[in-house]
This record gives sequence, structure tokens and C-alpha cells, in this order.
Amino acid sequence: MNAVIIAVLIMLGLSLFRIHVVVALVIGAIAGGLLGGMSLDDTVAAFTSGLGGGATVALSYALLGSFAVGLSRTGLPELMVDKALKVVNRQGGDRKKGLAKVLILFIILLISCFSQNLVPVHIAFIPILIPPILQVLNELGVDRRAVASVLTFGLTAPYILLPAGFGKIFHGILQSNMADSGMDIELSSIPTAMLLPTAGLVVGLFIAVFITYRKPRTYKQLSISQEPEEERTYSKRSIFFALLSVVVTLAVQLPTESMILGALAGIIVLYITGSIRLKESEEVLTDGMKMMAFIGFVMLAANGFAEVLRQSGEVEQLVNQVSGMIGDNKPLAALLMLIVGLFITMGIGSSFSTIPIIAAIYVPLALELGFSDMATIALVGTAAALGDAGSPASDSTLGPTAGLNADGQHNHIWDTVVPTFLHYNIPLILFGWIAIMIF
Repeated sequence: MNAVIIAVLIMLGLSLFRIHVVVALVIGAIAGGLLGGMSLDDTVAAFTSGLGGGATVALSYALLGSFAVGLSRTGLPELMVDKALKVVNRQGGDRKKGLAKVLILFIILLISCFSQNLVPVHIAFIPILIPPILQVLNELGVDRRAVASVLTFGLTAPYILLPAGFGKIFHGILQSNMADSGMDIELSSIPTAMLLPTAGLVVGLFIAVFITYRKPRTYKQLSISQEPEEERTYSKRSIFFALLSVVVTLAVQLPTESMILGALAGIIVLYITGSIRLKESEEVLTDGMKMMAFIGFVMLAANGFAEVLRQSGEVEQLVNQVSGMIGDNKPLAALLMLIVGLFITMGIGSSFSTIPIIAAIYVPLALELGFSDMATIALVGTAAALGDAGSPASDSTLGPTAGLNADGQHNHIWDTVVPTFLHYNIPLILFGWIAIMIF
């Protein structure tokens, strides 16, 4: 069996058995390197060389975590709880609670979709937006697995379908790599080809929110530092400064394209306005960094894991092996290539990085099998997108966990990875395969 498949299965298997995902990534990387023909020294060297690729994201998450904890000192969570309690009153409480749940989930969905296209801040908004409203979600009994599903949908579906923001980057990579592999396509064709696969994600979202995770789930009312919540007062002034810090964060991040500078700007605003007292600032910022340390280490380990797979040469070997199994069976070819894309993206953790790897083989093979241009776009685009949702090392799962686990009550694997894998990858394979066959 190919070393990539074994490495990914080891990583996923250990994670599912509640072995820490960083340990699972390291063990999976070593196994993948050794089985791919690399020596132990070469495997460790490749893993180490890949760590630097995640350093920027790790530092970004640490500062965003500190900013989130700082925001909690402004009284913003208490304001949100008060607003929620006004909605969920005693008369007709159950019905209004249901409406409040839907409204909050819709707002989160809208913001997460905007983060990919309209205001392309990607996952930077999650540590800022989600921790302060955890108390609201707890008051309403919202299952955080539903929120994770909503966030992951918003982080994936827009860039797959819409040619704006990160979607423009994704579509551009798809077009250029298909052209390099012998198939010239128009950018305007990509949204049409990816419409049906994206519909699969919509189906998965509705199933997760309205069926699988619609029942209430009880959480303890904790602060984001995992201590009993202190009574804090808020005023118009403190809330104004809280919102101002968020605006400044986004205003700095958008032109600089740096989450580090954006988070730093927000923290400085909290300092200047007195929202964070100097005598407690070290404790506040350290709590935030502790909150995000898990995500940072996963990102570092994931980059090392991906680098081992790249240097082993087993990714290209996997694609070639599957190509040799297909023959002239177009339906089987489409299904196998989608599954291979799933394994590659789950291992690498980025659909953007998967396209160059698979396009070089998939496009010539699709031409040989007689797939149309539209079918090939759907094939390569869907194969790359598969695994972005549901990968322990993907931004699309790490981001939601970063916000939802701020109080230590949301497990990355079982509350984010498994729900998003089941609800998005399965329908994406099905709807993507149908799109390929139709075109």
C-alpha cells in the first residue's frame, strides 16, 4: 500500500483513539517517510525543514488568542448574554430560543462566508468573534458541533464556488495548473463546473444543522480562561472600545494581509483605551496564548508531516498507481481520483497545495479517457477540495476549534474533524462524481 495512505490512516487512526493530534502527526510522518524509502535521518530532516512553514500561522493564532481574551475583559460577553436572555424569555421561551439559535447560526454562516470572498480575512475572525459568544451559545443550548459545521462550510464552499477573494486564488491556481498540464480553460467555466459539488456541501450543512446536531447540548458556563466566570460590568464606553479594537484589527489586517499585525493593532487599542490594565496585561495575554497553543503546534506539526510526504515522492507515486488501475472505466476513474484527492489533501492540509500535485496527472489522464473540459474542472477542483473539511491539520477545522474550544469544552477531533468529515466529504464525493458524469 502507498506510504501516503498508510501515513494518513495512521495519523487519523491515532487521532480518533484520542492520541494527541500533534503526536499522531509526528508518528504518521515518520511511518510515511520510512515506508516511502527514506532513512530515519532524512525523514526527521524533512519533518524539521517543514516546521518553519507553520511558524507565521502559529504566531498569528497566539496573538489572536491574546486579543480574544482581552476582548472578554471589556464586558462584551456579558452584553451578549444579556441580549440573549431578553430573547429567551419565559413566555414562548422555547419558540424564541429556537429562533435565536437559527439567527445566531445564520449570522455566523454569513460572516464566515464573507471571510473568504467579500472581506477575505480567512480564519482570523474566529478567535475574535466566537469566544465572546460562547456564553450565548451555552444559554441557548446550541450544539457546538453544529457551529463547527457552519464555520467549516463558510470557510470552504465560498472559495470553491465564487471567483472572488480566496476563491479567485483557488480558481486561478486551478486554471493555470490545468493549462500547464495541457488543458486551457476559461475562468468563467469554473463556477459552473463546481456548482453541483458545492451543492453537496449545502446538503451536508443542512443535515448537520437541522438533523444531526439540532438537539440541545449542555455546556458549563466557563470563561475563556477555563475559570469560573467573574462578574464584570460593561458600559457604552467599554463596548465601544471593544468594537473599535475589532474594526482596527480588520483595518490593519486587510491591507497588510498579516494576521500578526492585525491582532497586535487590536491589542494596542485595548491597552490605550484601558480595556486591559497594565498590571494584569501579562496574565491576560499569556492566557490567550495558552488557549491557542494547541492550534499553533498542530499547524507546525502538519507542515512537517506534509513536507515528509512531498520529499518521499509517494504522493506522485500514489497518483500514478491509481492511474494504472483505471483502464477505460470512466465512472471508476472519477471515483478513484476523487478518493486519492481526499487522502492527499487530508495529509497536506491544504486544497490549494493539492491542485499542482494532482493536476499534472489527472488532466492528461482525463484527456485520454475522453472527459470533457467541464468534467475535468469538476474532477480536479473537487478532488482538491475534498479533505479540506475533515482534516485534523486543515485551517478549515483548526479555525473553528480555535474559537469553540476557548473554554476547553470542544474536542478538535470528535467535535470538529469527525462531524465535518462525515457531513462534507461524503456528499462532496457523491455530488462531485455526479457532476463529472453529467458533464
